[in-house]
Amino acid sequence: MALDVVNKPGALAEAMGEAARLVEAQLDALLPVPETAEAKLIEAMRYAVLNGGKRLRAFLVMEVAKLFSVNRTCAARVAASVEMLHAYSLVHDDLPAMDDDDLRRGQPSCHKKFDEATAILAGDALQTRAFEVLAEEDTHADPEARVELVLALAMASGMRGMVGGQMIDMESEGKDLTGPEITRLQALKTGRLIQYAAEAGGILGRAPAAQRHAIVAYGRDLGAAFQIYDDVLDETATPEEMGKTAGKDAAAGKATMVRILGLERARAQAETLAAQAAGHLDGFGERAVLLQALARFTVTRKS
Repeated sequence: MALDVVNKPGALAEAMGEAARLVEAQLDALLPVPETAEAKLIEAMRYAVLNGGKRLRAFLVMEVAKLFSVNRTCAARVAASVEMLHAYSLVHDDLPAMDDDDLRRGQPSCHKKFDEATAILAGDALQTRAFEVLAEEDTHADPEARVELVLALAMASGMRGMVGGQMIDMESEGKDLTGPEITRLQALKTGRLIQYAAEAGGILGRAPAAQRHAIVAYGRDLGAAFQIYDDVLDETATPEEMGKTAGKDAAAGKATMVRILGLERARAQAETLAAQAAGHLDGFGERAVLLQALARFTVTRKS
């Protein structure tokens, strides 16, 4: 099926906006500010996770869960947990010891808004709260589903996933990596959490094995397209468009597909992967139309 699949203009934007509102309401409820000494910590957590963003990962959870008629509140809780995990990674990524960025989503980074120690603790607490939410009974009536969600997120975000990819990224600065090495780096650092967001919807819906496989393949290729296109945007977008500092990857000698393929070939590779991602969902028919449109959005967005 072609990527240009949504007949109604703005349908994807409307659906993403609705999902974002549901998930942000959950985040607000899941992170209440207490009238106790740790209030500053929760304020920093809320600042990090409620400070805008595309909510692409949250939308993935919600829309895949919708394929299996999952309760929207349960799906929104899982989507909120993914956003917490993602926000923690951004807070830590912006720290002086990591990518040292003062701007995130068009606003001061968490460590600039508060302070470095508070940002570290806020990231830590967002990570643990994400797993806490998944383990709570309100997320799913089946304890096996909750355990599966926890395990899958741990694998996607830990030493064999996002954090491992971040380590490789830091170690690779100024080095010439091969295409396969960069593909693995990006699959771990960015792709695994995007893949998990899609897979989580299938876990919630107790999807059959064949459908689960298609969803995982979709998430894998979508994540790869997303990161390559992020590299393209780092070279071509303005700081105002991106909501963060542009051109930092090239300045730091980061290993990217743009660096080894050039801008146009990297863009073409991202588009190929997005089309491939959409194709994995052909078996779902019209029910997957927005998820296929999301693949196109991934390689046409401005930030």
